[in-house]
Amino acid sequence: MSRYAAMFKNLQEKKQGAFIPFVVLFDPDKETSKEIIHTLIDAGADALELGIAFSDPLADGPVIQKAGLRALENGSTVKSALSLVKDIRESYKNIPLGLLTYANLVVKNSISAFYGACQEAGVDSVLVADVPLNEIKPFYEQAIAHHINPVLIAPPNLPASRSHEIARYSQGYTYVVTRTGVTGANITINLAHKELLQALKESGAPPAIFGFGISTPEHVKKALNEGAFGVISGSKIVALIEENLNNKALMLKKLAEFTHLMKKATFL
Repeated sequence: MSRYAAMFKNLQEKKQGAFIPFVVLFDPDKETSKEIIHTLIDAGADALELGIAFSDPLADGPVIQKAGLRALENGSTVKSALSLVKDIRESYKNIPLGLLTYANLVVKNSISAFYGACQEAGVDSVLVADVPLNEIKPFYEQAIAHHINPVLIAPPNLPASRSHEIARYSQGYTYVVTRTGVTGANITINLAHKELLQALKESGAPPAIFGFGISTPEHVKKALNEGAFGVISGSKIVALIEENLNNKALMLKKLAEFTHLMKKATFL
């Protein structure tokens, strides 16, 4: 059983949804990033989505873009980011660890080499945010060859007729974005996606996780009531990091409090 399947089974038995924080690896630096990730897990995160810093992140809003720049300025590369993931995996054997990245970083050396390095680091899933469905096959094939779950995005305007393609090429979970555009907290989001979720379910797609704009316990409850299996929250968490760059202790305290609050909202 994959770590994602085990997580969903465990949460279903406990009548909970999944809370999955997103952070950029090496933001603001390697050691602080490691402490942040440990804090999020210890505060109740069910899984993690981890970004590899990239200079042109098409899906990211300004908050996460700035996090990527901080990470790049402090030594983030694909190799160093995966080394940090490996350190996290050694401390936490069972929690699902997913990567969100961009095609340039995957193809730079070779798609096969990238997924091989992910496998060695203990990565569970990879979402390549700027690869459309009609270009996904080589990424999918190498992910499967290296026992990595390929995760695909289901946008709110996805035609029902294409949900079977999401089901064919996605494993672990399905990333359902709440709106078109880029990431960002405290922006109006639409959590009414029952028809989309039903189409994905009927197609056999992996469990739907809502992302983009999830920043309050109310968002969490509405997402789960709509039929999502959990939520991903990134911009709000990254903003808490940015707001407390000069006070690490306070930063970690606020991250733990926010994670605990959001996780509590997943109790059904």
